[in-house]
Amino acid sequence: MWRKARIVMAGACAAGVCVVPTATGPATAATTETAIAKAAPAKTATAKTATTGTVAAKAATPAGVKKKPYCARYKCIALTFDDGPWPYTPALLDTLKKHRAKATFFLLGRKVANRPELTRRIHEEGHDIGNHTWTHPSLTELSDGEVFEEVSSTSNIINQTIGETPDYMRPPNGATNSRVASLMADLGLPQILWTGSTLDWQARDTKVIAQRTLKLARRNGVILLHDIVPETVKAMPGVLTALEKRHYKFVTLTTLLQGRTLRPGEVYPPRGR
Repeated sequence: MWRKARIVMAGACAAGVCVVPTATGPATAATTETAIAKAAPAKTATAKTATTGTVAAKAATPAGVKKKPYCARYKCIALTFDDGPWPYTPALLDTLKKHRAKATFFLLGRKVANRPELTRRIHEEGHDIGNHTWTHPSLTELSDGEVFEEVSSTSNIINQTIGETPDYMRPPNGATNSRVASLMADLGLPQILWTGSTLDWQARDTKVIAQRTLKLARRNGVILLHDIVPETVKAMPGVLTALEKRHYKFVTLTTLLQGRTLRPGEVYPPRGR
């Protein structure tokens, strides 16, 4: 019975109207049960239109010749920042703008609720916004209902703030399993992990964070960073300059996927890569 309810509930969230709306915290179990009965049919998750991470000269394309995806023509990398928006985020956005770089921000619902204007700035400046749950719990340790509350509440507040629901989610601490994957499939959300983590939250050293980021850099890489770590924000001007010298283009996750639509619940990049 609960399984059927979960699937109907997920359809409402995937359609852009989450079934457990709340601007102050995850929905209660009673709210969840009421919303399930009124949920709408599910829709297939689709990726947003890709936008390039840097401004490049537009070369004329002969008629009838299909242009290759941006990251097939350029050396791309996706820098991703978790746990914001935070008071350090504006300085990071200033640095990204200076370098004409785009990034992906996995935001916490409770922080979006507290900083709607900053969330809108992230969106308006062309960065991707992903769902990182409401309170940053390890989803593998929660009940099915609690997982739905955490994720649906966050999609809801993001939609209320920028007028769009996120296409992706990142499980806090990378904690996922087959059960969580099934729940995310119901919600229509692929799971985004990383090809390399700087462990910046642990290092708390600008030089170390910069060195680790440069070492992890590779074509089509997905690098995990945190805009709540001030040393990370301070390291970014030097990191971007160094990677530019290596001819990297800084792009959103959507651009990196080159038009590919991830399956709901799918883990990308796959573990072990």
